[in-house]
Amino acid sequence: MGTSWLGPCRTALPSWQTGPVSEESTSVSDSPFRSEPSARDHAPQFVLPLVVRLERGDPPARTDALETAARAVLVMLGDERSAGEGEWAQAIRDWQDARIRKVVRRARGAEWRRAEALAGITVTGKSAQVRVFPPVPLDGWPKDLARLQVSGTDLDDPETPVAADPSAPVLWLNPDLDMSAGKAMAQTGHGAQLAWWELSDAERAGWRDAGFPLAVRTADPGRWGELTTSGLPLVRDAGFTEIAPGSCTVVADHPALR
Repeated sequence: MGTSWLGPCRTALPSWQTGPVSEESTSVSDSPFRSEPSARDHAPQFVLPLVVRLERGDPPARTDALETAARAVLVMLGDERSAGEGEWAQAIRDWQDARIRKVVRRARGAEWRRAEALAGITVTGKSAQVRVFPPVPLDGWPKDLARLQVSGTDLDDPETPVAADPSAPVLWLNPDLDMSAGKAMAQTGHGAQLAWWELSDAERAGWRDAGFPLAVRTADPGRWGELTTSGLPLVRDAGFTEIAPGSCTVVADHPALR
């Protein structure tokens, strides 16, 4: 269970190599996450937009935002409009036939209201709201999303998150990487998607019917190496922003995959 990986996990990029929060995961298998050149590079490229609501003076907690972003990706993948002949199904197929990219932007006030007017799904956590949209061409964003900022998505946890429930899915973050909230939201979305792909139809249905419970936690440094070699789904970043290519960012620890 999981994906095969080549090479060690890496660390952060120099600050001058960072950029917008546009994320692509990689693996060595013939999948949308593969880092090596493949036919997927010649397909039209799409991106899954996510917008986090970030009102001035009332930001969400960081962990809640990460968890809500991961659930938003799952809600999009599990929506009936994303399957079969659904209205979003072709966009989802086109997106998954190329590279898998997710972009996290932020909005407040009128920006958020304009984003909510576009086709998509808003997912609400304890303090966070994230709206996910069907994939769009890499260079074909709706203007009300294209104008939103990608930088400045930094959040904090007012309190230390409680220990994760071992009976529930956990997305473990690499303790050695310092990622902005926006980047980490994209990475946890990747991890949730990899777990979804690994599950059977019955396991997917059970997770969806339960409301996609999950937790995001930073792994204990002493356990991270064990997690990355456990056979669980592993996100390896393409290295476009903030961290080096090949960095292992998230392990998707779903009970059905252990």
